[in-house]
Amino acid sequence: MTTTTRWRWRHRPRAHRAAALKLGAVRLQLAVLERVAPKVAGARAVALWCTLPANAGRRKDYRPGPGELVELPARRGGRLVAEVWGTSSTEERPTVYLVHGWGGWRGQLGAFVQPLVDAGYRVVGFDGPSHGDSDPGVMGRGKGTLVEVTEALEVVGEHFGPAAGVIAHSMGCTVAAMAVRDSLTADRLVLVAPNHDFAEITDDFAVALHLSDRTLGLLRGEIEEFVGRPLSDFDLEPLGADGALPPTLLIHDRRDKETPYQVSATLAASWPEAELLTTDGLGHQRILLDEATVAAAVGHLTGRVAEPARH
Repeated sequence: MTTTTRWRWRHRPRAHRAAALKLGAVRLQLAVLERVAPKVAGARAVALWCTLPANAGRRKDYRPGPGELVELPARRGGRLVAEVWGTSSTEERPTVYLVHGWGGWRGQLGAFVQPLVDAGYRVVGFDGPSHGDSDPGVMGRGKGTLVEVTEALEVVGEHFGPAAGVIAHSMGCTVAAMAVRDSLTADRLVLVAPNHDFAEITDDFAVALHLSDRTLGLLRGEIEEFVGRPLSDFDLEPLGADGALPPTLLIHDRRDKETPYQVSATLAASWPEAELLTTDGLGHQRILLDEATVAAAVGHLTGRVAEPARH
């Protein structure tokens, strides 16, 4: 280690140094397992893949106040927590569902609640298994799967009925698109910072952990066995390219460091009923609190013309 490298290491924030050491230890463990017990290495990779991120940004709470809590049974056991706003009116209101991303929870999308209630909607947020206030999923506390969150949205939809709209963030965009294609009736979609294809995500995961091709293959095989379908079935572009999804507003920041802006640009070009609203400088999380983002989403659901895309 050179003098410059040692200086940079000492002056990195303590949390960054701890994270780097932890990552190095995981890489070393996997490298050893790949040599002496390849199947164990694959199982370890699966466990890491299903581990939810724990950064504080995913626990932000933007709710205007508490709603009515409803507990529902998850498909694979345990308790789902949903929260409902806009139920005080005697009239029946159309329903909008809020879908959080990987490692997130319903409070992250809380900035959409009051504007939607003011526009005449009943708003339903929920936490997927192992997320927020819901019980752990089948892999235990701190671990989850996309298919369990998708099933959770389906359970919530069966309880509260068809959707006038669904607003989803990040990995929740795939959850929303899958549920709407398979079972949930929805008039309109808003997808904020949608995730990229799972082949690309697993490739990035393998690069980060220095996984061998064999271990990556075992990881993908285990995932596909659990969900019962190829990973490519979860890719967003083909889910809407045939026009099967309702009119969709895509909102994405050019500087998003978690999900590439190009994802939304590609979807806007390939989905027949999609339009793109571009922001610049809001990133992956702050975009959920941006007033223009919220106004555009509500405008799309109410049928008003959304702000033109800024390129």
